[in-house]
Amino acid sequence: MVLEAISSAVLGLALAWAAMSRLPHRLPARRVVLSTGVAGSLFGAFVTHSALETGSLLLILTGSVIVSTASVSLLLRPTGRLRRRSAPA
Repeated sequence: MVLEAISSAVLGLALAWAAMSRLPHRLPARRVVLSTGVAGSLFGAFVTHSALETGSLLLILTGSVIVSTASVSLLLRPTGRLRRRSAPA
């Protein structure tokens, strides 16, 4: 179980770092993104481990990456200004 936690934390950190390097203009502060990636990954590992009980490490890490990706994606901001159009003409 300790191996699952350490592995998922490292995967969450790597995922958040990759998001920061590819989309720095659309994400908030680095500290927020990195901590969200790790926390989402640990939570995903916990939920997957609880659901599968004796699941394999690969399945637990897959669930961890999915939840971490979803958590970091919630931090994304729009690229430009939102266009507000009036009623269609």
